[in-house]
Parts: sequence; structure tokens; C-alpha cells
Amino acid sequence: MDALINVEDMYKIYNPGENEVRALDGVSLRVEEGEFVAIIGHSGSGKSTLMNMLGCLDVPTKGKYILNGKDVSRLSDNELSDVRNNYIGFIFQGFNLVQNLTAIENVELPLIYRRVEKKERRKLAVEALKKVGLEQRMKHKPAEMSGGQQQRVAIARAIAAAPPLILADEPTGNLDSKSTRDIMQILEELNEQGNTIVLITHDDGIAENAKRVVRIMDGRIESDTTKDDISVEEVEDSNEE
Repeated sequence: MDALINVEDMYKIYNPGENEVRALDGVSLRVEEGEFVAIIGHSGSGKSTLMNMLGCLDVPTKGKYILNGKDVSRLSDNELSDVRNNYIGFIFQGFNLVQNLTAIENVELPLIYRRVEKKERRKLAVEALKKVGLEQRMKHKPAEMSGGQQQRVAIARAIAAAPPLILADEPTGNLDSKSTRDIMQILEELNEQGNTIVLITHDDGIAENAKRVVRIMDGRIESDTTKDDISVEEVEDSNEE
């Protein structure tokens, strides 16, 4: 069976020639359906560029990106917009909520773009907000909610249409420690329910919540480990002692 995400030898090169910058330098990555993967790297590592590629916000200079069986490497802007709308649920650090809309209206917004009928839209939005524990705040606007609650609305918006991929870009970057724990717990629960999650972060502590951690440096994948790999290494180290 094909992977949900299959990136093959991907490059993103700026200023080709003598002073070129390789933001991505031959990256290959597979993510299977149902995985929870953290992509971690410092500023300038290439993680944001890779996030833009995985989210179909940009296209590679060369290489291939197959998403859910569809080659999206060379699509037009309009075609990429359709892919984003139908295949990817985004969660951003800054929440990106529409300030004059209520929580439920914000969750319904991408469903409107998908041409989901009004009655079904409302049903899906209510279900999504219940999943993130905001059934009592559906009619509140962003300014009437805490940062953690706003991010929950953003998560509900991302999952309402059940897209194949949830892409979370530094989802706890603007939150306090308690809200951070709450948001990560929600993401873990969504993954346990079968959602595929790719988390972009610079924080090792956040990355530890994922089942697999991919480290990127200088545009290349430096390491790719799962919790099972780490457990095996710990056992081997203790045996050696």
C-alpha cells in the first residue's frame, strides 16, 4: 500500500547558481496513514520549507511529492489550493481564526469551501468542537476565549472534514505550559483515533509527544527515529552496563 506522504529526493533551491541556497537538499520521507510524526529543527534548518512543501503551500525545485496517491509536485496554484482544501487540515501557531466569527462559524468556514451543505456543515462543526472539549463555547468569538481555547477551535476546524493529513506548525508556540499540555493531549487522542498528524516544532519536549521524530539540519534529514527504536537503544545500553 502506498504511503500517505511519499517525498522522493526533494530539493528547494533559491538563487540557483554560484550563490544558491539549498533550503532542502535531497530530502526523502515516507509517512504512513495513522502515524504521528514530529519534524524538528532549529531556525534555518529547512523545517519550515519542508512544512510548506508538505502543506502544498509551495512546490519543490526538483524531486517528487506524492500525497494520498496524487503527485502534487508540479501543480498550479489553483490545483494546490484544491489539494489543501480537500486533503490537509492546518493548525498554525497564530491560530488564524476570523475574529468576527464565532467558534462554530470558524470551524464551518473550510466546509463552506468544500461545498458541504449547511445542515451537514453545522453537524460536523459541532462534533469537532465536542472532540476538543468546547461544546460550551461554540458561540464565543476568539477575543472572548483564551489562547488555549482558540487553538482548540483551530484544531476543530482542521479535523471537521476528516482530511487525510493534519499538519500542525508550532501549534503550542503561543501557549502557556498548561495549555500546551492540553493541546498535545488532544493531538495524541486524535492520533489514537486514527488521524495522521505531522507536527513541525523546534522544541524537543514537544517532539517527544510524537511516536516518530525526524530531525532536519541544513536542509537534510539528520535522523529518523521511532519510540520503539529509542526503547531498544535504552535496553541495549542498560545491558552493556
